[in-house]
Amino acid sequence: MLALRDIETLRMRMADGVHLAADVYRPVGPERYPILVMRLPYGRKVASTVVLAHPAWYAAQGYVVLVQDVRGRGDSEGIFRILEDDVADGAQTLSLAADLAGGNGMVASYGFSYHGMNQFLALAGARKSGGKVPDAMAIAMAAFDVRNHWAFEGDGFRLQSNQMWACQMAVENARLAGDLDAAHMLHAALPSLHSGAVSARPDGLEQASRYTHYHDWLADDPSYWRTRSPQLLLEGVTLDVPVLHVGGWNDIMLEGTFAAFEAFSAGSNLQRLSIGPWSHIPWGRRVGALHAGADAADGIDREIVAFFDEALKGRENPYPKVRLYDVVKEAWAGFESLPTAEMLVLHLSSGGRAAATSIDGTLAEMPELASADYLVHDPWRPAPSVGLHLGTPPDFADRAAIDDRADVLVYTSDPLDRPLLLTGAPKVDLFVTADRPSFDLDCTLSTLTSDGAAISVTSGHKTVKADDAGSPVSVALRPVHVTVRAGHCLRLSIQAASFPAFPVNPGTGARPQDAAVTDRLVTTLVLQSGDGYPSTLRLPVMRQADAKDSQSHTVEENGHEP
Repeated sequence: MLALRDIETLRMRMADGVHLAADVYRPVGPERYPILVMRLPYGRKVASTVVLAHPAWYAAQGYVVLVQDVRGRGDSEGIFRILEDDVADGAQTLSLAADLAGGNGMVASYGFSYHGMNQFLALAGARKSGGKVPDAMAIAMAAFDVRNHWAFEGDGFRLQSNQMWACQMAVENARLAGDLDAAHMLHAALPSLHSGAVSARPDGLEQASRYTHYHDWLADDPSYWRTRSPQLLLEGVTLDVPVLHVGGWNDIMLEGTFAAFEAFSAGSNLQRLSIGPWSHIPWGRRVGALHAGADAADGIDREIVAFFDEALKGRENPYPKVRLYDVVKEAWAGFESLPTAEMLVLHLSSGGRAAATSIDGTLAEMPELASADYLVHDPWRPAPSVGLHLGTPPDFADRAAIDDRADVLVYTSDPLDRPLLLTGAPKVDLFVTADRPSFDLDCTLSTLTSDGAAISVTSGHKTVKADDAGSPVSVALRPVHVTVRAGHCLRLSIQAASFPAFPVNPGTGARPQDAAVTDRLVTTLVLQSGDGYPSTLRLPVMRQADAKDSQSHTVEENGHEP
């Protein structure tokens, strides 16, 4: 590792005269190095260190690192508007960075979450203005479509996570505005949001509405999303920049990582993809009810540097182009491209008591006789959010106790006679009707272990308007890459709520986020399966021999096996 100079703080002037503050980390000596740029709204001293190594570590690998407060945050001037000014400011920062002392003219960007999204926007701004295009980007856990990869899922408003982030951002906005009373009031409201005691319009965010974007997200105006969606702003742009895309199986923005990888892969330049076993934060070996193993503990920093060394210095990269973490095998699997899979179709069936008990519903490769299951959704006792990307706590969770609730439909396969590798996005097609104009479906795929634990693997959510056409409702589950061990069962659980991850659907046809508590109606869902009603779970399956993973599976003491 190289020795570093003292940190230099810059005031970078934007086109409208606003100055943005940045810290620069440089190696000692006369050599010139590529520039790495990170722009973030949490204060530049944070610098993505919740998941990445400190900027000093990156600089010591032979880079000049610039970490900037975005407009209206930290020590930067101006007003903070979510992702709105990052197109112009990001592009101009890239151009200014190219002339930094100690740099060799090559400029790349890196960062996590918001700091990933504004990299996409800086590229859009650079293409629009004719300015400096990044020579490479390392983008971790970022939404490519802000509405559908962050704020909403299956048209359901992500209630608790949206409120907690909005409150966090509003506290700092109020502090910078000198309104300490509002800042303290908002900070005091955070514990209730974490506990799940939430309505769609909590008092704190209502009283401090001038400091938050939250009501814009609630309004869901398409014109709002168009001005800050990387996917839309990059339409028609040549995506010929080398990119390392980093995600996590339980990250809230996982679909954005895959969407961006697909979009950039249509170009001619190098694209790499790594999906770890983690949620949004933190990244380590413990992932809820499971131990992911030592390989998960090393994070992603070494891979980011290897990618920049490849793209900016012409060095050989030892990592596979596509890396997918199998939490059961506790190891990375390497591929030249995203693996393809065959579709295994499992049919739902029951004796009519898939909600009343957790042992009546079945999953089988052949459809059985027609059956109907009734699920009664009581809005006073909504089925809860459990683990994965939106539960509290997140990550892989044992949901066996939730499956025993009478407002959860449960369908379970026979024990597997051989291991099964799932890779890709499962899909659920359900012939379901309701006695109200609207309802929600929240579907979770789990593995039922030999000791009775139901370890959640992936899920999908959808807000549904009643349809008399008789066609099935399709719910897309989030992508996976996981081995199901021989002797374990597959389980599909279906809920009509997932609270507080999503607001409770009132059943009236109104948007759930607009409904008052007194508007909510008891809703009865009827799920038909078997002959004439092929309600199915579609699983992307890959032969084990096709995976190039290198480490054997070990089960740590007290850890469940999915």
